[in-house]
Amino acid sequence: MPLLRSTGLRAALLCALAAWAGGAHAQVLDAATLRPRFEAEQDKMVAWRRDIHQHPELSGQEVRTSRLVADHLRKLGLSVKTGVGGYGVVGVLKGGRPGKVVALRADMDALPIAEATGLSFASEAKGKHLGQDSPVMHACGHDGHTAILLGVAEVLASVKAQIPGTVKFIFQPAEEGVAEETNGTQANWGARAMVAQGVLDNPKVDAVFGLHISPNMPMGWVGYRSGPMMAGADTVHITITGQQTHGAAPWTGVDPIVVSAQVINGLQTIVSRQLNISKEPVVLTIASIHGGNRENIVPDSVEMLGTLRTFDEDLRAEAKQRITTTAEMIAAASGAKAKVSFGPTAYSVTVNAPDLTQAMLPSLQRSTEEQVMVISKIAASEDFSEYQKVVPGLFYILGAPPKGKTPMDAATNHSPAFDFDEDAMPLGALTLSMLALDYLSGH
Repeated sequence: MPLLRSTGLRAALLCALAAWAGGAHAQVLDAATLRPRFEAEQDKMVAWRRDIHQHPELSGQEVRTSRLVADHLRKLGLSVKTGVGGYGVVGVLKGGRPGKVVALRADMDALPIAEATGLSFASEAKGKHLGQDSPVMHACGHDGHTAILLGVAEVLASVKAQIPGTVKFIFQPAEEGVAEETNGTQANWGARAMVAQGVLDNPKVDAVFGLHISPNMPMGWVGYRSGPMMAGADTVHITITGQQTHGAAPWTGVDPIVVSAQVINGLQTIVSRQLNISKEPVVLTIASIHGGNRENIVPDSVEMLGTLRTFDEDLRAEAKQRITTTAEMIAAASGAKAKVSFGPTAYSVTVNAPDLTQAMLPSLQRSTEEQVMVISKIAASEDFSEYQKVVPGLFYILGAPPKGKTPMDAATNHSPAFDFDEDAMPLGALTLSMLALDYLSGH
């Protein structure tokens, strides 16, 4: 074989033969191979989900859940760090070959809602919310997200020798936000707190992926959108101060209830007449108004709470300025005063990096056997956006209406009747795994 006298060709052939020989005993890490692995893991994921569902914990109080997660990750041999951003848990799985670092994220907290599902594993838990005893329920699927990511960790840990890089598992507390300010300012919570404490460093993350279960999308389908996908959110707090007087003689005071009604009407024109919503949609809702305690006493003040949802930072800033101006000017016209503030809870816009989204779309298509759809913008919010502000990220929706329900009649997220089909969990784990593996291998 004269050609083998070339040192370069000999080396290339030997490398190829070695790779072939090693690969002959290695499992191919593709969707077809891993799908049955995750289907076999379903019973474990269901057990984790139901255990977490029966023991829900409110934002910033995820003591039991974080301990369950950390204990399991340690059993898998991962390097584990706890107490990140509160009760956050981070597990690091180093592959058998060097490469990039990818992060997968799940949220762990529940909501102050009384469960009405009738499930055999329904929550009867109580917790402290705003200083008061409150029922607690996993009404947004975070129990499923946590169980799915535990399943991903278990399967990937079993094939770590074949992984070309590092997978970082982020189990996040407090995605649902905080309800109180600290010294008049918004404290770090959730993803923001984890980022501030270096969750995307040591090792430095190159890309991050996450999913959210929805019962209002077809079973087994994945929904995604490139660019802005979920809205930024700001809490709107308006105090209207007038002058207390007798209800029989309102002209002797300044009625903040009437002024509040005028302010609410005026706020509606901000979206309909003042903002260029041909660029991006905007939603402004006043959902709480409190004032007075008797039918014949005009009160001193009225408190209003609402939410602002935007998909563009410039529109967000303009909307906040116009809300302030509108409330102050309308109040002044009636001799009252308006004080407008935003927060403490605020979410940035969830923006899927276009290049990353386009590159990873084939991975989602292979994992779901082409059951992937582009969805409309979602006015709900997600603090996964905090990771995307630092590294490229892709967030997507997993359809899972409960058995016997269609996407149209299934209870929505944050409903007392919220539930999802646990048969979707293996697919959720497979999609996250393949996004990580395909990104690390450069496919």
